[in-house]
Amino acid sequence: MNNLKPFKFILLVVLGVFGFQAAKNYYMQPSVDDGEKVHDFSATLADGSPFKMSDLRGQYVLLDFWGSWCGPCIAEMPHLKELYGRYGNVKFKNDVGFTIVSVAVEKDESRWRRALERYKMPWEYQVVDLASSLRFFNSPIAAEYGVKQVPTKILIDEKGVILSVDQSVEEIAAFLESQK
Repeated sequence: MNNLKPFKFILLVVLGVFGFQAAKNYYMQPSVDDGEKVHDFSATLADGSPFKMSDLRGQYVLLDFWGSWCGPCIAEMPHLKELYGRYGNVKFKNDVGFTIVSVAVEKDESRWRRALERYKMPWEYQVVDLASSLRFFNSPIAAEYGVKQVPTKILIDEKGVILSVDQSVEEIAAFLESQK
């Protein structure tokens, strides 16, 4: 019987870790889901011009939440540039285009501006979403979408309906390719 105690302990630890990880993954998911209408928001672009999400109806939009402080976001940047370079000037079925809207969740706007200069993202729609706490993602746009971690990507169709949440860049490219 004593031989079973270490096994039970290990089993409880494994189940506890699995349960914690499952709960964490569930909590970290954005509060928006496929099939929902996109939440409209207004912001100011990096060049100072006004921006409204609903102005992009009529094209596919990749809403990309990122941060200049986020290693995985920076690592993903070349893939997003390639995606935009490949599909940014393409007209899909029903004369639908494609663009990216980058929403930088930041505590400091100057870090965001330095990142824009450094990474030279070619798409025009880049906004900063200032947060007082990166731990809780309490910035207005991230809160509107229930974003709790970056990178988070939301693909939106031409009618303003969410097609997918947190797909890989490769999966997004495959979808766009299928729409040609």
